[in-house]
Amino acid sequence: MRRRDERTRLPLRKSLLGRLLTVSALVASCSVAATAWLAVQTTSGAIRQEQGQNLIADAEIYNTLRGYAATHPDWEDVDDTVRRLARRSERRIVLTTQDRRPLSDSTDGAKDASGTASPAPLPPQASAVVDPLSVDTVLAPDAASAGTDRVDPRAVGPFLLPARERKVLRKATTASVQCLSAAGVAADVVESPSGRPHVQYVSSETDRSLELRCLTSSSAGPTATEKKALRALDRLADACLERQGLTGVKLNLDLSWDRGYGSADTGSDGLSAVPVPEGGITDEKWAAEQRAVQEKMAQDRAAKEKASGGDGIVDGPSTERSSKHDRATASCVDSARREQLTSYVAAPALLFIDSPDAVSVPGFDLSPANTTRIAGAAALVLALTVGASVIAGARLVRPLHALTGAAQRMRDGLGSAPVPVGSDNEIGRLAAAFNDMAAHRARLEEQRKAMVSDVAHELRTPLSNIRGWLEAAQDGLAEPDPAFVSSLHEEAVQLQHIIDDLQDLGAADAGALRLHLEPVRVDALLGQVAAAHQGLAETAGVTLTVSAAAPGTPLPPPPLDADPVRLRQAVSNLLSNAVRHTPPGGRVTLRSYVTESGDEVAVEVADTGSGIPECDVPHVFDRFWRAEKSRNRSTGGSGLGLAIVLKLAEAHGGTASVVSTEGQGSVFTLRLPAAPDRGAGREEPGEAVAGP
Repeated sequence: MRRRDERTRLPLRKSLLGRLLTVSALVASCSVAATAWLAVQTTSGAIRQEQGQNLIADAEIYNTLRGYAATHPDWEDVDDTVRRLARRSERRIVLTTQDRRPLSDSTDGAKDASGTASPAPLPPQASAVVDPLSVDTVLAPDAASAGTDRVDPRAVGPFLLPARERKVLRKATTASVQCLSAAGVAADVVESPSGRPHVQYVSSETDRSLELRCLTSSSAGPTATEKKALRALDRLADACLERQGLTGVKLNLDLSWDRGYGSADTGSDGLSAVPVPEGGITDEKWAAEQRAVQEKMAQDRAAKEKASGGDGIVDGPSTERSSKHDRATASCVDSARREQLTSYVAAPALLFIDSPDAVSVPGFDLSPANTTRIAGAAALVLALTVGASVIAGARLVRPLHALTGAAQRMRDGLGSAPVPVGSDNEIGRLAAAFNDMAAHRARLEEQRKAMVSDVAHELRTPLSNIRGWLEAAQDGLAEPDPAFVSSLHEEAVQLQHIIDDLQDLGAADAGALRLHLEPVRVDALLGQVAAAHQGLAETAGVTLTVSAAAPGTPLPPPPLDADPVRLRQAVSNLLSNAVRHTPPGGRVTLRSYVTESGDEVAVEVADTGSGIPECDVPHVFDRFWRAEKSRNRSTGGSGLGLAIVLKLAEAHGGTASVVSTEGQGSVFTLRLPAAPDRGAGREEPGEAVAGP
């Protein structure tokens, strides 16, 4: 049997324990993941929002101080700017040299709690390096405009134009914009950090011929200040190229250089300055001037080729040589520009941006160590959840396995030992209910076997008698006289009586026992039953009486809503049973009364017979139970009468009970619900079906 139970045990993936573990692990994993995701999303969102706000403020501070450094040769007068930025951002701003010597501190002059002025410690890492010659592309929103050399466009140095030159250039540029507007081209005058105005087109698609007509030479060519700065920058760049064994170049105003031609008076696009009248130029004049420009370009190219002797860089050399020279030139121009601007801009400084109280809070990032800690915490929570689920699942499944094994043994018809009942919980109550069910089933099985045996015995006796008499008559051993017929009729009546009793019990068990309810006077019914059994009592030498109600009870008892036929059958069964078990000279008494609660009517059948042993009292209403184990027809009936009495009482909503003392007699009591107060009216008779 043990091997059979092991074969029928479900695999873990289908068992309750496996499902519990799976659900617990899934719930734990989802909860951990959801909690982690929510925490990360919330924290990340808050950090991004705060970092975004701080980045905007930091970028503004950095841009302002970078502009100051680009337009001042030192940091001497930066204190006012630093304090203004600190008040606006409500943060502490500190500038130091690269070796952390203080240059400016927005908290200078502030006193601590002790009343003394002491600078707060600086954070371990600077927020940025303020260097106009090396722009921080993270904090500078205008980093793209600084160019690939990362020089702040506001650092113009010697290219800064005086007011007189600015005025002349603005006048000429304004005239060009007016000329373009008259030709239908939208343009504005924009001033660069050096003070040079230039034309900015509203649309990126313009007519080049219109530009050449309206742009004046005075607005395109360099001024005296710019020429001086360009000559100084040329010298620095040429010195760098000569150290590399390369030929010098001629830089234009936009720091580009001519690869094949050019002169001191050549503009940024290689064209010589051409004076333009105030009213502009006509198409014929413009074409003539274009031809003059082309001739000038050809002359300059020929002169430069002759001067280089074939070793210089001219338009047309190999791509490899031109590319190498261009890269070297770009590097030299960049270094020359930085060298030129060094004396015009402030030295690089460290920028510290912190909270007003200068308390540095270390940031949290998902480093490998932090990631490991988060994963470890999640794994620990998951392991604890799985462990708790295993323990709880094992305790839950153990009694279920015992119940399953007991049910399988019961199904196979084997005896089932009681299942251990654990603590008072759902499983414990299930085990207790199963034990009660198993015990009740065992009792029913015993009663079923006994009932089958009793039914066979009760039916066999009359059938055997009938068969015996008929065979005797057939063989000529008995004459079919009136006594013979009377004997056969008696056996047939007994057989019919057993079948009727079994039919009544079957109908009661199936809930199909029909009751025809009507008001019944109990005292009148008892009189009728006593009169019907008076002859039987006299034959047995038993005195049969109908007694009055007990003192203090209403006379007569209230009527009942009952089926008079079925109620008479129940009382008749009790009365015939009492007469049968009362010796001659004894007494049988019928009595009815109202109970103390007032809602029931009791019918008693008392006798002074032999009584019932105490051990047999609980079984008197069982089917086919008889006090006389020999089942002699003269000392007992079929054993179904009292079972039918109990079923009829229950069908009327009442109960049946017995109190007996061995050797003194027994008292059988029917307790039936009293009819409700009908008042002046009278309820019509009805029909009801008794439930099981």
